[in-house]
Amino acid sequence: MKEANDSSNVVNLGQRLDPSSGRGGDLLNAVRNISSRRLQQYIGNMFEHVDDALFDLAEKAENNAAQMHYFDGMREVRKRRPIVERAFLALVSRELNDFASGNHSPVASPTTNSVPTPAPGSVELSLVADNELEESLAITSMIGKNESRLSRDLFAVNQRLSVICGGTRIEDATNPIGPALLAQAFRQAMRELNADMRVKLIIYKLFDRYVMSALEELYQEVNAELMRAGVLPQLRHEVVRSGGAGAGAAAGGTAAASGEIPQPLPADDSEASAELLQTLRTLFSARRAHPNVPLSAMTAGPLPTANELIGALSVLQSQAAMLPMPQPAAPHVSSVDIAEQVLHLKEQLMSQLGSLRGQRPGQIATIDEDTIDLVGMLFEFILEDRNLPPQMQVLLARLQIPYLKAAILDRKLFAHRQHPARRLLDGLADAAKSWSEESDRDGRLHDTIKAIVERLLQEFDDDMTIFDRLSAELQQFQESNRRRAELAEQRVAESTRGREKLEQARRRAAREILNRIGDHVLPPLIHGVLSRAWANYLVLTILRKGEDSNDFREALRFVDAFIASTKPTRTPEAKRDLRQLLPGIERALRKGLANVAFQDADIERLLAQLHAYYRHQLGEAPSTPAQPQTAEAAPAPLPIPESIQPIAESVDDLDDVATEPAEDAIAPDVREQLEQVKVLKPGIWLEFIGQDDHFERAKLSWISPMSGRYLFVNRRGLKVGDYSPYELAMVMAEGRARILASNALFDRAMDAIVDRLSHEEVRPGESP
Repeated sequence: MKEANDSSNVVNLGQRLDPSSGRGGDLLNAVRNISSRRLQQYIGNMFEHVDDALFDLAEKAENNAAQMHYFDGMREVRKRRPIVERAFLALVSRELNDFASGNHSPVASPTTNSVPTPAPGSVELSLVADNELEESLAITSMIGKNESRLSRDLFAVNQRLSVICGGTRIEDATNPIGPALLAQAFRQAMRELNADMRVKLIIYKLFDRYVMSALEELYQEVNAELMRAGVLPQLRHEVVRSGGAGAGAAAGGTAAASGEIPQPLPADDSEASAELLQTLRTLFSARRAHPNVPLSAMTAGPLPTANELIGALSVLQSQAAMLPMPQPAAPHVSSVDIAEQVLHLKEQLMSQLGSLRGQRPGQIATIDEDTIDLVGMLFEFILEDRNLPPQMQVLLARLQIPYLKAAILDRKLFAHRQHPARRLLDGLADAAKSWSEESDRDGRLHDTIKAIVERLLQEFDDDMTIFDRLSAELQQFQESNRRRAELAEQRVAESTRGREKLEQARRRAAREILNRIGDHVLPPLIHGVLSRAWANYLVLTILRKGEDSNDFREALRFVDAFIASTKPTRTPEAKRDLRQLLPGIERALRKGLANVAFQDADIERLLAQLHAYYRHQLGEAPSTPAQPQTAEAAPAPLPIPESIQPIAESVDDLDDVATEPAEDAIAPDVREQLEQVKVLKPGIWLEFIGQDDHFERAKLSWISPMSGRYLFVNRRGLKVGDYSPYELAMVMAEGRARILASNALFDRAMDAIVDRLSHEEVRPGESP
């Protein structure tokens, strides 16, 4: 550029502008003007399509109620559109003004909006929570997808804004025209729209399609304007390219000529990568000093070029693409064939090179040989990685040839965690980790991974952007599944939490009754009322009013009075005390039994039995021969309403609760596993092995704050099981469960390869 030749007009990272200066202010105004003009155009274009989209959905609605939702949404959008547009543009304008003045007050992030916790039994609050979650997931997914898609242009905007703002660090989340703040501003503006959540989610999709998808033009215009003003005009040559020099050279320099600005690499990643590469170079060098093949056996010949290697690999790749894909039903059979291919790819490559040039090469360049061996070790690791189900091991192992091509085209594949090919393989392995036949009955996850493997085998030539495209498709699939799974997972957790509250209330009620009964031997009638009907009333009182409520204290006072009413009445004073207790006992019983769904007829029958019992206690003659005559006489059992049947035995089964042994009584192997269990965090995955070696992959979803039990769900968010820490430690000690690694596949593979090469290096004197 001409400006680049005039050092007075160029602003580099060392020449930071004062945003309050004339030039800094003019540049920020230019950014503000470009953004306001384009966003006004984008938002207007989006609303022009809302009416048509809602009308089409109304026509296709499954019933009249759904149709009315869409028609109501259309009317509301027509009425409130100007207000929503003005609110959105005003929020963006405010953000740009605050940014220019250095006062950052971003609109609320979707991840910080609290989702109300529904009260027990509150359907309305539960619906509010679900709506909030649906909306938050839609916004978060939109932001993540577009930040990834726009990473290159967005990175350049961040860097240039940082320069004209005095060196302040600008990131995706703080960029006033970044996807995050724009999506948050639109969400806040949408509060002006009183519409059904289904309608709002449709509008968010249209916002993604017509506003977010057009941001690339906005960023390119902003970058072009700032470049013309001399702000980092050579930025594309000053940042580390994810494609790397090797890729540019091998692919004929097309990447370098494109002028694209790559996603930046984290500083610590570069340092760690350099150290890793140096370690690998050292280990491979030591390995070559003691070759497995004697040098005399090698024939002389010209070393194959990178282009020849790529050509030979392309032939092998086309042959591999025609082979049938492995089936989930026979992973062990498939793995044998795949393992043979992985181990012998180097020999096949040398043979193919010989066919192409008419002469088998004796050697290949050192860097190429190291790359071939490194990729081979990577895929050997994949076939041995117990983190992956066998069905997924054989699928991912088919990618060895495309990844060897990618590694030859771009030597930085193994160095940078953010390399597109590396991100794709890590993403596939992460998705595959959660796979099981039970959680993937429709085969959608297996088919998605299989389709990506097939596309790489069939379509990858030398265009590295295919890895970005396939990563985006995988991410979109994962997000759509994650959204459904999170909703299911939330419902499972809420259900489990509710059951635990109920169980805790049952045990509290049972303890209170048992403690008060103590050594008293109660008549069957009194014991039956306390252990069944009144136990239920105590439970419901705890759940509805709480253990500190007056209602609960009054219910416990009734227990004391009811037990006291069974004492012998041999003196006039004792009979007088009993007569004083009886009215209160009857009132409390009527109130309590009505609350636990007893019918009036049942209540009257119980009271009649109690009247007969108390007349006998007081020494009065029974009114009819049918009434019980002794304290031990057992009246006909009362029917227990279905609504309270599940907790009716709360007193009787209290002693059946399994208790965990004391720590000194736990076996050493179980104690070792228990230490691992105690440090588990929600989000970690485990593999559970059942009968006939059937396995299920499950994520630790929730740890109960009440009981400490661990809740596990599968990838669809459905419950797999729940365990106490001791129960889980026992299962692990028996080999029926194991923890899966949480770090990325590539990181695990690199550690394993370094370890393997290190052990080879310590035996240099051994014969090959």
